[in-house]
Amino acid sequence: MASAPSKLYADDVSLVVVLLDTNPFFWSSSSLSFSQFLSHVLAFLNAILTLNQLNQVVVIATGYNSCDYVFDSSSDLNRSFENGRMPVMCSSLLQKLEEFLIKDEQLSKEEPEGKIKSSLFSGSLSMALCYIQRVFRSGALHPHPRILCLQGSPDGPEQYVAIMNAIFSAQRSSVPIDSCYLGSQNSAFLQQASYITGGVHHKPQNLDGLFQYLMTIFATDLHSRSFIHLPKPVGVDFRASCFCHKNTIDMGYICSVCLSIFCKHHKKCSTCGSVFGQAQSEAASASDKKRKTPET
Repeated sequence: MASAPSKLYADDVSLVVVLLDTNPFFWSSSSLSFSQFLSHVLAFLNAILTLNQLNQVVVIATGYNSCDYVFDSSSDLNRSFENGRMPVMCSSLLQKLEEFLIKDEQLSKEEPEGKIKSSLFSGSLSMALCYIQRVFRSGALHPHPRILCLQGSPDGPEQYVAIMNAIFSAQRSSVPIDSCYLGSQNSAFLQQASYITGGVHHKPQNLDGLFQYLMTIFATDLHSRSFIHLPKPVGVDFRASCFCHKNTIDMGYICSVCLSIFCKHHKKCSTCGSVFGQAQSEAASASDKKRKTPET
């Protein structure tokens, strides 16, 4: 479905939807504590709102089992305060974030052992796109939208299809996806998301200077990026995840009907039900039957 026509403000006005990784399994093993991470992010959000009074910030918490909106600078509560924007934003965001963390922790207790400790990135990315589409269709003028993913937990292969669908939706709507990965290993999902949508992907080397990375790279509006040299990715991991075992693979089998990916050959596609190699099987059966028939 085609996107609604955009009615944009000036070139330097931005709508930044931030996806905040709150996965407790990652932050319990990270060199940067979650409280320090929040201090960097809050200062960055305040700077975005200070750069232009028309700028808008939306924060979506990405937990282990759930995701939810925790801050929206365009809400009536936040717009009613003219001064002291930083304290108001902190109190509102931290209160909703605390409620979200308690709820997400309760859901985590019901998870089976052995599952990859990844965040629900596909859900938060879909929520961000839904919010942006609602802004597109609001009828009023709106800023230039973009999505910023602050993620540290590993990729969840079972989310591959949902994430790729969201990435292509963002590409069709001309919404760049910026990504800042904080984990030890890089994220193939974030690399592909930024590459396909024309966003910026970066993995900071020193997490203590996270605020500097956010300000010098991700605070740049879309208009200024045309004449500013931002970091370019050295290499993008385009590997896909198979639909059968949810493993990342280098080579595999693809269904010619629905394009499902499998790491091993199957007689039947588990997604659309198409039978693989039916013509070859019939030809082989006919050949065997001919060899067994005695000549006259």
